[in-house]
Amino acid sequence: MDAITIVCKLTGETDEELVQTLLEDAKAHVLAYTNRTRMIPQLEKPVRDLAVIALNRMGTEGESSRSGSGESYTFDNAPKQIYDVLDRYRLARVGGAVYETKTQQTENIQS
Repeated sequence: MDAITIVCKLTGETDEELVQTLLEDAKAHVLAYTNRTRMIPQLEKPVRDLAVIALNRMGTEGESSRSGSGESYTFDNAPKQIYDVLDRYRLARVGGAVYETKTQQTENIQS
């Protein structure tokens, strides 16, 4: 099952173009955060999770909290568990450069 289908099933969203855009944004964020140039399988779920969060937060951009009708909501950046996974696969900079292993497995992944 591809990422678009999974996010649509998790959220009930029917606009696949919107989901694709959110997945692309999440992928760019994950790659930048981890200092990688291409996706590895271990980062596919955090990308989907970030896309789901972005979809659920549409319309509340820039808010840190909201209350009304007796309900109160507080918005965090992203759950710590997502960043725990991302930190596990983050590449360190050594002397200003990032060294990423080029393996057959990562070169064959399309995302």
